[in-house]
Amino acid sequence: MLLLGIYFPSVTGIMAGSNRSGDLTNPQKSIPMGTILAITMTSLVYLSSPLLFAAICDGSVMRDKFGESYGGILLVAAFAWPHFWVILIGSCLSTIGAGLQSLTGAPRLLQAIAQDNVMPFLDVFKVITKRGEPLRAQLLCYGIAQLGILIASIDYLTPLITMFFLMCYGFVNLATMLNGFLKEPSWRPRFRFYHWFLSFVGLCLCIALMFISSWYYTIVAWALAFAIYKYIEFRGASKEWGDATRGLQMSTAKEAILKLGNKPIHTKNWRPQILVYLPLDENFQARHDRLLDLVYQLKAGHGLTLVASILEGDIIDRRNDMIAAKAHLSDLIQEHRIKGLAEVLVASTIDEGMKNMAQCAGLGNLRHNTLMVSYPEDWRVDCKSSGSKLSKFISTLRAAQACDIAMLVPKGIDSFPLSKGNQMIGNVDVWCIVHDGGLLLLTSYLLMRNRVWRKCHLRIFVVATEEDDIVNLKKDMTKFLYDLRINASVEVVAMSTADISAYVAQRTASIEQRRALLMQMKISTVEARCDPQLIVDQHRKPSSADINPADIVKSNCSIDSHKLLPAISATSTESSDQSPDHATNVTNTSSSDSASKEDTKPSNLKPDTESNDKPISNHSHHCTVSFATGSNVAVSESDKSTNPKENDANSELNRGINEFTFSPSNPLTKLVQKAAREAGSKEEHLLNKAHPGRITRTQRRLHCAVRLNELLRTHSSESDLVIVNMPGPSRTLGSEYYYMDYIETLTDGLPRILLVRGTGREVITAFSE
Repeated sequence: MLLLGIYFPSVTGIMAGSNRSGDLTNPQKSIPMGTILAITMTSLVYLSSPLLFAAICDGSVMRDKFGESYGGILLVAAFAWPHFWVILIGSCLSTIGAGLQSLTGAPRLLQAIAQDNVMPFLDVFKVITKRGEPLRAQLLCYGIAQLGILIASIDYLTPLITMFFLMCYGFVNLATMLNGFLKEPSWRPRFRFYHWFLSFVGLCLCIALMFISSWYYTIVAWALAFAIYKYIEFRGASKEWGDATRGLQMSTAKEAILKLGNKPIHTKNWRPQILVYLPLDENFQARHDRLLDLVYQLKAGHGLTLVASILEGDIIDRRNDMIAAKAHLSDLIQEHRIKGLAEVLVASTIDEGMKNMAQCAGLGNLRHNTLMVSYPEDWRVDCKSSGSKLSKFISTLRAAQACDIAMLVPKGIDSFPLSKGNQMIGNVDVWCIVHDGGLLLLTSYLLMRNRVWRKCHLRIFVVATEEDDIVNLKKDMTKFLYDLRINASVEVVAMSTADISAYVAQRTASIEQRRALLMQMKISTVEARCDPQLIVDQHRKPSSADINPADIVKSNCSIDSHKLLPAISATSTESSDQSPDHATNVTNTSSSDSASKEDTKPSNLKPDTESNDKPISNHSHHCTVSFATGSNVAVSESDKSTNPKENDANSELNRGINEFTFSPSNPLTKLVQKAAREAGSKEEHLLNKAHPGRITRTQRRLHCAVRLNELLRTHSSESDLVIVNMPGPSRTLGSEYYYMDYIETLTDGLPRILLVRGTGREVITAFSE
């Protein structure tokens, strides 16, 4: 095996022409022809030599390594004609020629590598003389050759040289194989007589010969090659040559995306693919770069991150600005060590850009499912203008809701810890006001895996109604977190349905979605118990099973009318005569606290508002109120006022209320009146004009937010981070101010809070197989 390593360097002259490609007149023609001729002549000479020696010499003599049997002279010189000095002189000249060839080819190759700035520390060797000779590279190669001579043993030196020659040939075969197999458009060789499989065979032979010659030299050679590769990757080459491995990565990525297809991602494989909107100022500096620190702290999700910004204007005029902004975002991504991409979109307005970004970002199942934006702290400034921060933020929320994208909105982002900052040691509180598919739990779990939050204690606050079985609910939720393998303590907080009215629609609309998902996944009864919302519904009185699914589909909301709308009464005969397309009926079941409510009887009800062939209990009554959207919702008969005129007024007033209780019923704000007129809502405009003094609905909404805020501040005022559900914005025009006022009241006094709004899709499961 050692003889193979000694003998192989003698046949390495086939690459001499390639090493001097810069000096050739027509390298595309000369290199293929010259290489083929060199391989042919070298193979003919060196393959015939063993046969000729075997024909004229005995085997025992050939195995005499030091030539003691024939006086210590060269065996080939002993058979030379006319004298043995012919072989000695020829061997000397051949050795000198090979040395000179290496001494001229290697320095030029080194100088070319330095000139391309592939490895920055070689810049000193790119200097050439006036005659075009790489003198510094020649001196370096001469020094390396002298070190080889000082070893004074060819047997130890030639195996190492063999390793590098074989690696060179192996990588040439590898590059040819990859380009031929991938069929890159740029791969257009003039020499057509080749096949990628032949190059693959050559690569395998080179690796095999390396281990046959010397396995430990092979390991050393591959270690050096890997170190050089990682150095180039770390420092980055100034020129991009489009290597074959990049083509392999592109082909692999394309095939992976196509295999994923458009099928829904299973809950076990769901991960947050975060789209981060990072606004830039006029100098392309990030306004809230702490968002990137928060994204880095969520890196345990291993999702694709896209950091995007939007420039107002036209792409033709702002092309250079877009390139500069994208370069700055890329620098920020590297600075914050985020594994993600940067993108800049030019649109006529920020609102339009966010809508386009939410719809088009990503490819296939790599499309982004989570949007992160910072909370506009100064949203009250110039809130009446169409381009205000208030309108931009609400437009973003609505676009995400329309595209089924979850939302992460950090409030007080400047107070969030840096990724390289000190570790937090307090509590991380998660307030599950409504189950959003598990995004709250998943977000808190990913944060807890980061170094910054690792030492914090995770607390889960489950919001239940006053009628729920709190003891068993806490027990089951603790078991559920144990099955999820999440270490956290559970606290159950009882609240009235009116206090969480902003979340009622989201809670009820997702009931059928979760049931359908469990049926689609073919989950068994035992496994279904691990659904968190089903655990809450199991201990709710009445349970979610008592709700008519058809009513849920029709209304997309569930309202405890006894507590949420105590002042709402039945509509007049005119409102009940609306077309079927605008009529929606919901049965609400509420427990009565007094005998007088049990004895209350429904009146002024049309037959078609009752459920089909179902008896109505003393606690469930049907009556219809008209919303601004034209739909009708049943409310408790016990909530009716005894004054018929007040009932009519309240019924008309309720038309300005939407399912999230954020619609403006207060006509004192000119913004509401203007929005109503611009939207063509003639009915709401006339209603506001007819009742200029009713402000009780806004006060009731703020009271709900105040009650929630009191509980948040009581339990979580000292916590390092509070994660809470964010109610969805209303689609009713003019409700933006009231929605933001609700959020402000809800989060008042909490310096660091993360608002989370899921899509209702399950994103976390206890089963890993």
